[in-house]
Amino acid sequence: MKIGIDTFACGSGASGVGAYVTQLLRRIPPSGDHYELFGYELDRYSWSEAAPALEYTARCRISGRTANSLWHQFRYPEFSRSRGYAVCFFPAAHRCLPRRSPVPAVGTVHDMAAYWGGRRDREHLGAVIRMILPNALRNLDRIIAVSRWVKQELVELAGVKENRIEVIHNGIDPDAWYPRKSTDESAVLIQPFSFRRPYILYAARLEHPVKNHVNLIRAFEIFRERTKHPHRLVLAGGDDRGAGRIRDAAAHSPLRNDIFFTGVFPVKNLPELYAGANMVVVPSRYEGFGLGALEAMASGVPVACARSASLPEAAEDAALYFDPLDVEDMADRMVTLSSNRDLARELRGRGLERVKAFSWDRAVERTLAIIRESAG
Repeated sequence: MKIGIDTFACGSGASGVGAYVTQLLRRIPPSGDHYELFGYELDRYSWSEAAPALEYTARCRISGRTANSLWHQFRYPEFSRSRGYAVCFFPAAHRCLPRRSPVPAVGTVHDMAAYWGGRRDREHLGAVIRMILPNALRNLDRIIAVSRWVKQELVELAGVKENRIEVIHNGIDPDAWYPRKSTDESAVLIQPFSFRRPYILYAARLEHPVKNHVNLIRAFEIFRERTKHPHRLVLAGGDDRGAGRIRDAAAHSPLRNDIFFTGVFPVKNLPELYAGANMVVVPSRYEGFGLGALEAMASGVPVACARSASLPEAAEDAALYFDPLDVEDMADRMVTLSSNRDLARELRGRGLERVKAFSWDRAVERTLAIIRESAG
Protein backbone atom coordinates (compact mmCIF):
# COMPACT_ATOMS: atom_id res chain seq x y z
CA MET A 1 0.00 0.00 0.00
CA LYS A 2 1.36 3.44 -0.96
CA ILE A 3 0.80 6.20 1.59
CA GLY A 4 1.48 9.89 0.91
CA ILE A 5 2.51 12.24 3.73
CA ASP A 6 2.04 15.97 3.10
CA THR A 7 4.89 17.98 4.69
CA PHE A 8 3.65 21.42 3.63
CA ALA A 9 3.17 23.84 6.57
CA CYS A 10 5.34 21.72 8.85
CA GLY A 11 7.99 24.36 9.42
CA SER A 12 10.80 22.41 7.76
CA GLY A 13 10.91 20.25 10.87
CA ALA A 14 11.68 23.18 13.20
CA SER A 15 8.13 23.96 14.40
CA GLY A 16 5.87 22.10 16.82
CA VAL A 17 4.16 20.38 13.90
CA GLY A 18 7.59 19.62 12.46
CA ALA A 19 8.56 17.90 15.71
CA TYR A 20 5.32 15.89 15.49
CA VAL A 21 6.16 14.73 11.95
CA THR A 22 9.73 13.90 12.98
CA GLN A 23 8.53 11.66 15.81
CA LEU A 24 6.12 9.90 13.45
CA LEU A 25 8.72 9.31 10.74
CA ARG A 26 11.20 7.87 13.24
CA ARG A 27 8.64 5.29 14.32
CA ILE A 28 7.32 4.06 10.98
CA PRO A 29 7.97 0.31 11.16
CA PRO A 30 9.49 -1.70 8.33
CA SER A 31 6.55 -3.29 6.55
CA GLY A 32 5.01 -3.87 3.17
CA ASP A 33 3.60 -0.32 3.17
CA HIS A 34 5.40 2.28 1.07
CA TYR A 35 5.46 5.77 2.58
CA GLU A 36 6.28 8.81 0.45
CA LEU A 37 6.76 12.41 1.57
CA PHE A 38 5.81 15.39 -0.57
CA GLY A 39 6.22 19.11 0.02
CA TYR A 40 8.23 22.20 -0.84
CA GLU A 41 11.39 21.91 -2.90
CA LEU A 42 13.33 23.73 -0.15
CA ASP A 43 12.29 21.04 2.36
CA ARG A 44 13.80 18.17 0.38
CA TYR A 45 16.43 17.44 3.04
CA SER A 46 14.51 18.55 6.14
CA TRP A 47 13.39 15.02 6.97
CA SER A 48 16.42 13.04 5.83
CA GLU A 49 17.70 12.44 9.37
CA ALA A 50 14.34 11.25 10.69
CA ALA A 51 13.49 9.14 7.62
CA PRO A 52 16.57 8.58 5.43
CA ALA A 53 14.96 5.70 3.53
CA LEU A 54 11.72 7.45 2.56
CA GLU A 55 11.23 8.93 -0.88
CA TYR A 56 10.62 12.69 -1.10
CA THR A 57 8.73 14.23 -4.01
CA ALA A 58 9.20 18.01 -4.32
CA ARG A 59 6.30 20.17 -5.45
CA CYS A 60 5.39 23.88 -5.36
CA ARG A 61 8.71 25.68 -5.74
CA ILE A 62 7.25 28.93 -4.37
CA SER A 63 6.78 28.97 -0.60
CA GLY A 64 4.13 30.93 1.31
CA ARG A 65 0.50 30.50 2.36
CA THR A 66 -1.01 31.65 -0.94
CA ALA A 67 1.12 29.39 -3.13
CA ASN A 68 0.54 26.57 -0.67
CA SER A 69 -3.23 26.99 -0.81
CA LEU A 70 -3.38 27.27 -4.60
CA TRP A 71 -1.27 24.14 -5.06
CA HIS A 72 -3.54 22.12 -2.77
CA GLN A 73 -6.71 23.30 -4.45
CA PHE A 74 -5.63 22.95 -8.09
CA ARG A 75 -2.62 20.62 -8.31
CA TYR A 76 -2.95 18.19 -5.41
CA PRO A 77 -5.94 16.18 -6.83
CA GLU A 78 -4.10 15.18 -10.01
CA PHE A 79 -0.82 14.76 -8.12
CA SER A 80 -2.30 12.30 -5.60
CA ARG A 81 -3.95 10.26 -8.36
CA SER A 82 -0.77 10.16 -10.44
CA ARG A 83 1.28 8.95 -7.47
CA GLY A 84 -1.13 6.10 -6.86
CA TYR A 85 -1.70 6.82 -3.17
CA ALA A 86 -4.06 4.47 -1.35
CA VAL A 87 -4.43 7.15 1.35
CA CYS A 88 -2.93 10.55 2.06
CA PHE A 89 -2.01 11.91 5.50
CA PHE A 90 -2.04 15.64 6.32
CA PRO A 91 -0.12 16.20 9.61
CA ALA A 92 -0.86 19.96 9.51
CA ALA A 93 -4.52 19.75 8.55
CA HIS A 94 -5.31 22.91 10.56
CA ARG A 95 -3.07 24.93 8.20
CA CYS A 96 -3.44 23.47 4.71
CA LEU A 97 -5.80 21.06 3.00
CA PRO A 98 -7.32 20.51 -0.42
CA ARG A 99 -11.04 21.24 -0.47
CA ARG A 100 -11.58 17.60 -1.36
CA SER A 101 -9.18 14.69 -1.88
CA PRO A 102 -9.74 12.16 -4.68
CA VAL A 103 -8.08 9.50 -2.48
CA PRO A 104 -8.95 8.68 1.16
CA ALA A 105 -7.50 11.33 3.46
CA VAL A 106 -6.63 11.61 7.16
CA GLY A 107 -5.56 14.82 8.89
CA THR A 108 -4.18 15.82 12.27
CA VAL A 109 -5.50 19.07 13.76
CA HIS A 110 -3.23 20.65 16.37
CA ASP A 111 -5.39 23.68 17.10
CA MET A 112 -8.20 25.85 15.78
CA ALA A 113 -6.43 29.12 16.64
CA ALA A 114 -7.50 30.72 13.35
CA TYR A 115 -11.16 30.52 14.43
CA TRP A 116 -10.82 31.17 18.18
CA GLY A 117 -11.54 34.43 19.98
CA GLY A 118 -11.82 37.88 18.48
CA ARG A 119 -10.24 38.86 15.18
CA ARG A 120 -7.18 40.49 16.78
CA ASP A 121 -6.49 37.31 18.79
CA ARG A 122 -6.66 34.79 15.98
CA GLU A 123 -3.76 33.14 14.23
CA HIS A 124 -3.51 34.54 10.71
CA LEU A 125 -4.01 31.90 8.01
CA GLY A 126 -4.83 34.05 5.03
CA ALA A 127 -8.29 34.75 3.63
CA VAL A 128 -8.36 31.86 1.13
CA ILE A 129 -7.32 29.16 3.57
CA ARG A 130 -9.58 30.51 6.30
CA MET A 131 -12.57 30.38 3.97
CA ILE A 132 -11.84 26.89 2.60
CA LEU A 133 -10.60 25.08 5.70
CA PRO A 134 -13.83 24.25 7.64
CA ASN A 135 -15.39 22.58 4.58
CA ALA A 136 -12.11 20.81 3.81
CA LEU A 137 -11.97 19.43 7.35
CA ARG A 138 -15.51 18.08 7.01
CA ASN A 139 -14.45 16.29 3.82
CA LEU A 140 -11.63 14.34 5.51
CA ASP A 141 -12.32 10.65 6.04
CA ARG A 142 -10.85 10.72 9.57
CA ILE A 143 -9.47 13.46 11.81
CA ILE A 144 -6.96 13.12 14.63
CA ALA A 145 -7.26 15.80 17.33
CA VAL A 146 -4.31 16.28 19.68
CA SER A 147 -6.58 17.04 22.65
CA ARG A 148 -10.19 16.79 23.78
CA TRP A 149 -10.23 20.59 23.64
CA VAL A 150 -9.40 20.57 19.92
CA LYS A 151 -11.96 17.85 19.26
CA GLN A 152 -14.69 19.97 20.84
CA GLU A 153 -13.63 22.97 18.76
CA LEU A 154 -13.75 20.90 15.56
CA VAL A 155 -17.34 20.00 16.38
CA GLU A 156 -18.41 23.51 17.41
CA LEU A 157 -16.39 25.72 15.03
CA ALA A 158 -16.04 23.56 11.91
CA GLY A 159 -19.16 21.39 12.16
CA VAL A 160 -17.22 18.10 11.97
CA LYS A 161 -19.16 15.05 13.11
CA GLU A 162 -17.88 13.86 16.47
CA ASN A 163 -17.70 10.19 15.47
CA ARG A 164 -15.10 10.99 12.77
CA ILE A 165 -12.65 12.52 15.25
CA GLU A 166 -10.27 10.56 17.47
CA VAL A 167 -8.18 12.16 20.20
CA ILE A 168 -4.52 11.07 20.18
CA HIS A 169 -2.33 13.08 22.51
CA ASN A 170 1.20 13.94 21.49
CA GLY A 171 4.00 12.20 23.34
CA ILE A 172 7.16 13.01 25.25
CA ASP A 173 10.46 11.49 24.13
CA PRO A 174 12.13 10.21 27.34
CA ASP A 175 15.49 9.94 25.58
CA ALA A 176 15.53 13.72 25.14
CA TRP A 177 13.37 15.03 28.00
CA TYR A 178 14.47 14.01 31.49
CA PRO A 179 15.78 15.73 34.66
CA ARG A 180 19.45 16.68 34.37
CA LYS A 181 21.76 16.50 37.34
CA SER A 182 21.80 19.88 39.04
CA THR A 183 25.10 21.73 39.32
CA ASP A 184 26.40 24.76 41.15
CA GLU A 185 27.38 26.44 37.90
CA SER A 186 26.23 30.05 37.67
CA ALA A 187 25.45 29.75 33.95
CA VAL A 188 24.03 27.25 31.48
CA LEU A 189 26.24 27.09 28.40
CA ILE A 190 24.47 26.11 25.18
CA GLN A 191 26.52 27.29 22.23
CA PRO A 192 26.31 30.03 21.11
CA PHE A 193 24.33 31.08 24.23
CA SER A 194 25.19 31.51 27.88
CA PHE A 195 22.24 31.80 30.27
CA ARG A 196 23.01 33.16 33.72
CA ARG A 197 21.06 31.42 36.44
CA PRO A 198 18.55 31.63 38.01
CA TYR A 199 16.15 32.11 35.11
CA ILE A 200 12.47 31.74 34.29
CA LEU A 201 11.74 30.22 30.89
CA TYR A 202 8.96 30.55 28.35
CA ALA A 203 9.58 28.79 25.02
CA ALA A 204 7.10 29.83 22.32
CA ARG A 205 7.09 31.80 19.10
CA LEU A 206 6.79 35.55 19.63
CA GLU A 207 3.15 36.01 18.65
CA HIS A 208 1.04 38.75 20.19
CA PRO A 209 -1.45 38.60 21.81
CA VAL A 210 -2.12 34.82 21.69
CA LYS A 211 1.13 33.72 23.34
CA ASN A 212 0.72 36.47 25.96
CA HIS A 213 4.38 37.50 26.29
CA VAL A 214 3.51 41.11 27.18
CA ASN A 215 1.56 40.10 30.27
CA LEU A 216 4.36 37.73 31.26
CA ILE A 217 6.86 40.60 31.09
CA ARG A 218 4.60 42.69 33.34
CA ALA A 219 4.17 39.78 35.76
CA PHE A 220 7.94 39.31 35.80
CA GLU A 221 8.37 42.93 36.86
CA ILE A 222 5.90 42.42 39.75
CA PHE A 223 7.64 39.16 40.71
CA ARG A 224 11.04 40.85 40.91
CA GLU A 225 9.64 43.81 42.85
CA ARG A 226 8.03 41.54 45.45
CA THR A 227 10.80 39.00 45.89
CA LYS A 228 13.99 40.96 45.10
CA HIS A 229 15.24 37.69 43.58
CA PRO A 230 17.85 37.94 40.80
CA HIS A 231 15.92 35.80 38.30
CA ARG A 232 16.10 36.61 34.60
CA LEU A 233 13.41 35.98 32.00
CA VAL A 234 14.37 33.90 28.96
CA LEU A 235 12.00 34.05 25.97
CA ALA A 236 12.95 31.36 23.45
CA GLY A 237 11.25 31.53 20.05
CA GLY A 238 11.30 33.12 16.64
CA ASP A 239 9.42 36.26 15.62
CA ASP A 240 5.83 35.90 14.45
CA ARG A 241 2.86 38.23 14.09
CA GLY A 242 2.99 41.02 16.66
CA ALA A 243 6.57 40.28 17.74
CA GLY A 244 7.32 44.02 17.67
CA ARG A 245 4.81 44.62 20.48
CA ILE A 246 6.59 42.05 22.63
CA ARG A 247 10.04 43.48 21.97
CA ASP A 248 8.76 47.00 22.68
CA ALA A 249 7.34 45.87 26.03
CA ALA A 250 10.73 44.37 26.93
CA ALA A 251 12.65 47.43 25.71
CA HIS A 252 10.54 49.77 27.89
CA SER A 253 10.66 47.50 30.94
CA PRO A 254 12.77 48.63 33.93
CA LEU A 255 14.15 45.06 33.82
CA ARG A 256 15.05 45.15 30.14
CA ASN A 257 18.62 44.07 30.87
CA ASP A 258 17.30 40.89 32.50
CA ILE A 259 14.97 39.88 29.65
CA PHE A 260 16.71 37.70 27.08
CA PHE A 261 15.41 36.86 23.58
CA THR A 262 17.05 33.83 21.96
CA GLY A 263 15.33 33.91 18.57
CA VAL A 264 14.66 30.52 16.98
CA PHE A 265 16.27 28.06 19.38
CA PRO A 266 17.95 24.81 18.21
CA VAL A 267 15.44 22.01 18.80
CA LYS A 268 18.11 19.53 19.88
CA ASN A 269 19.25 21.90 22.67
CA LEU A 270 15.81 22.75 24.06
CA PRO A 271 15.83 19.98 26.72
CA GLU A 272 19.01 21.40 28.21
CA LEU A 273 17.54 24.91 28.22
CA TYR A 274 14.43 23.65 30.04
CA ALA A 275 16.42 21.62 32.56
CA GLY A 276 18.47 24.68 33.58
CA ALA A 277 15.41 26.80 34.40
CA ASN A 278 14.18 27.41 37.94
CA MET A 279 10.62 27.47 36.69
CA VAL A 280 8.70 27.43 33.42
CA VAL A 281 5.76 29.78 32.92
CA VAL A 282 3.25 29.10 30.11
CA PRO A 283 0.95 32.16 29.91
CA SER A 284 -0.64 31.37 26.52
CA ARG A 285 -4.21 32.42 26.02
CA TYR A 286 -4.61 29.56 23.55
CA GLU A 287 -2.84 26.19 23.19
CA GLY A 288 -4.12 23.21 21.25
CA PHE A 289 -2.12 20.74 23.31
CA GLY A 290 0.26 22.37 25.81
CA LEU A 291 3.46 20.53 24.94
CA GLY A 292 5.67 23.19 26.57
CA ALA A 293 4.19 22.48 30.00
CA LEU A 294 4.76 18.74 29.61
CA GLU A 295 8.33 19.21 28.38
CA ALA A 296 9.06 21.25 31.51
CA MET A 297 7.54 18.56 33.72
CA ALA A 298 9.57 15.86 32.00
CA SER A 299 12.67 17.96 32.71
CA GLY A 300 11.87 18.03 36.42
CA VAL A 301 11.07 21.77 36.42
CA PRO A 302 8.02 23.19 38.27
CA VAL A 303 5.38 24.81 36.05
CA ALA A 304 2.93 27.67 36.32
CA CYS A 305 0.50 27.95 33.42
CA ALA A 306 -2.64 29.68 32.26
CA ARG A 307 -5.99 28.15 33.00
CA SER A 308 -6.95 28.33 29.34
CA ALA A 309 -7.75 26.08 26.38
CA SER A 310 -6.05 22.66 26.57
CA LEU A 311 -3.45 23.49 29.24
CA PRO A 312 -5.42 22.08 32.22
CA GLU A 313 -6.11 18.93 30.17
CA ALA A 314 -2.38 18.44 29.61
CA ALA A 315 -1.03 19.39 33.04
CA GLU A 316 -3.93 18.38 35.33
CA ASP A 317 -2.82 18.72 38.98
CA ALA A 318 0.91 18.98 38.21
CA ALA A 319 1.01 22.77 37.72
CA LEU A 320 -0.07 26.00 39.38
CA TYR A 321 -2.72 27.89 37.40
CA PHE A 322 -3.48 31.57 36.85
CA ASP A 323 -5.78 33.79 34.83
CA PRO A 324 -3.76 34.69 31.69
CA LEU A 325 -5.29 38.19 31.60
CA ASP A 326 -4.48 38.94 35.27
CA VAL A 327 -0.79 39.88 35.65
CA GLU A 328 -1.10 40.03 39.46
CA ASP A 329 -2.44 36.47 39.52
CA MET A 330 0.38 35.33 37.23
CA ALA A 331 2.98 37.03 39.42
CA ASP A 332 1.48 35.42 42.54
CA ARG A 333 2.11 31.94 41.13
CA MET A 334 5.65 32.85 40.17
CA VAL A 335 6.31 34.13 43.69
CA THR A 336 4.86 30.93 45.16
CA LEU A 337 7.04 28.68 43.01
CA SER A 338 10.18 30.61 43.93
CA SER A 339 9.49 30.83 47.68
CA ASN A 340 7.66 27.60 48.59
CA ARG A 341 10.29 24.90 48.12
CA ASP A 342 8.09 22.11 49.44
CA LEU A 343 5.36 22.90 46.93
CA ALA A 344 7.88 23.21 44.09
CA ARG A 345 9.30 19.79 45.02
CA GLU A 346 5.80 18.28 45.13
CA LEU A 347 4.96 19.71 41.70
CA ARG A 348 8.17 18.26 40.25
CA GLY A 349 7.11 14.82 41.45
CA ARG A 350 3.57 15.20 40.11
CA GLY A 351 4.95 16.44 36.79
CA LEU A 352 7.28 13.47 36.33
CA GLU A 353 4.35 11.15 37.06
CA ARG A 354 2.00 13.03 34.74
CA VAL A 355 4.24 12.81 31.65
CA LYS A 356 4.20 9.01 31.84
CA ALA A 357 0.72 9.20 30.27
CA PHE A 358 2.15 10.65 27.04
CA SER A 359 3.95 8.18 24.79
CA TRP A 360 5.08 8.80 21.21
CA ASP A 361 5.19 5.05 20.59
CA ARG A 362 1.50 4.67 21.47
CA ALA A 363 0.54 7.85 19.62
CA VAL A 364 2.29 6.86 16.39
CA GLU A 365 1.06 3.27 16.53
CA ARG A 366 -2.57 4.42 16.72
CA THR A 367 -2.04 7.17 14.10
CA LEU A 368 -0.64 4.70 11.56
CA ALA A 369 -3.48 2.29 12.32
CA ILE A 370 -6.06 5.01 11.50
CA ILE A 371 -4.26 5.84 8.25
CA ARG A 372 -4.28 2.18 7.18
CA GLU A 373 -7.93 1.71 8.18
CA SER A 374 -8.91 4.74 6.09
CA ALA A 375 -7.21 3.28 3.03
CA GLY A 376 -9.39 0.21 3.37
